[in-house]
Amino acid sequence: MAKIKIKSSTKKLIMRKISIGIKDVELKANLLDTVTADAIYDALPILCPVNVWGEELYFEIPVTIKEEAEAKEIVEIGDLAFWPMGSAFCIFFGRTPVSTDSNPRAVSPVNVFGKLEGNIDVLKNVVNGDMIQVKRLY
Repeated sequence: MAKIKIKSSTKKLIMRKISIGIKDVELKANLLDTVTADAIYDALPILCPVNVWGEELYFEIPVTIKEEAEAKEIVEIGDLAFWPMGSAFCIFFGRTPVSTDSNPRAVSPVNVFGKLEGNIDVLKNVVNGDMIQVKRLY
């Protein structure tokens, strides 16, 4: 039987979901199959105040992960990412102060580890200091 070799840079969605609750909103997200996603999933649940930077939410979490080879500054709307320089969980839902076009842009490279589902426009009502809760669904 032949073995199939998968490139280490290949990322796929696996059946791990998390819930992100803020104010009266709950969003669900799918996690990728990455070292970063594993570390964040293992650190859940998290409850803390959130920071708003343009159309990005971020908050410090008790995880230390190095920048992955695939880390990037320009991400997609709905991406969940980890910012290694600040040990922060980032939620991108639009332009940030350093965006040069309609795409969200991080201040420095981030490890993308998941994707939000549903209507993420509700995040535009979040303000600095709102409490955010992230927990495992499965």
